[in-house]
Amino acid sequence: MTWHNIPLLAWDLETTGVDVETARIVTAAAVDWKPSLTADTLPGHARLWLADPGIDIPIEATKVHGITTQRARAEGRPAAEVVDENATTLATALAEGIPLVIMNARYDLTVLDRECRRHGLPTLEERLGHPIGPVIDPLVLDKAADKFRPGSRRLEALAEHYGVTLTDAHTADADALAAVQVAVAIGEKFEQLQVAADRVHAWQIRWAAEQAASFQAYRRRTEPGAVIVGDWPLIPYRDELAVAREQLDAFRRVVVGHVAKSLTSGDLTSWRLACDLAKELDGAGVNVDEAVGRHLEAQGLDARAAWLPPAEVLDDAKQPSKAPL
Repeated sequence: MTWHNIPLLAWDLETTGVDVETARIVTAAAVDWKPSLTADTLPGHARLWLADPGIDIPIEATKVHGITTQRARAEGRPAAEVVDENATTLATALAEGIPLVIMNARYDLTVLDRECRRHGLPTLEERLGHPIGPVIDPLVLDKAADKFRPGSRRLEALAEHYGVTLTDAHTADADALAAVQVAVAIGEKFEQLQVAADRVHAWQIRWAAEQAASFQAYRRRTEPGAVIVGDWPLIPYRDELAVAREQLDAFRRVVVGHVAKSLTSGDLTSWRLACDLAKELDGAGVNVDEAVGRHLEAQGLDARAAWLPPAEVLDDAKQPSKAPL
């Protein structure tokens, strides 16, 4: 039997922010889905959690999900309890052979992983004893099945496109229900996706990586250092030192790209600024000269000539200086 005709567990988080390494869980919902489930019968099939994340909830996050710091502190349960129960809920479902449906699974599962580590709890992978799966991600499926369709791929847009009613968007239970309904609609529409859950999970690993690589190439047209993570459904954990090194490398790539562009722009002011920046970085012990040279050579440019002044500087030097009045 194909994945879209069997019981599924839909799961969704609302959090304090977009960075998976620092975001904290505020609300969570797990929905036991069967084909007959609708918004009207949802209350009897949904488990909800409200957590006190232990930090202030940014105003920007409150504007999305409506939960204030004051409410979370007054009504929320200890974060460690909520994190543990959610990890247990997902582990139990997977152990029973029930696939998970998670919109943008890379984000939600990584936030849960980091929350488990933050509170000294076993991660979902540790509870399972193997990599997480099978997971059905309507975001990845839609991009793969309908690759060239223009427009947004946010949950609200997908719900509208596939004829799913989404009420109370950005409340965890409503989003979880909409996500599974969208996923099932995708499965029903595209026959090539009507396979076992394990198989479509494996496909999504490849598709998510390809989608990330494509988006990264697009971003690098204007942001040379842009990095789009391709891991799915979980971004592997890296210690803080490794993360800091990656961030430094990304920053260095951006600087190198801008210096190289300025050196070859032909504009005197830009050339001088690039030279000054390179000199300041050298003084700070961050040598970018070699990296700039490699960047230019990769583009077929003369790396040594780029450090020479633009022609207008040389022309000015040839002109006789004016005699003092």
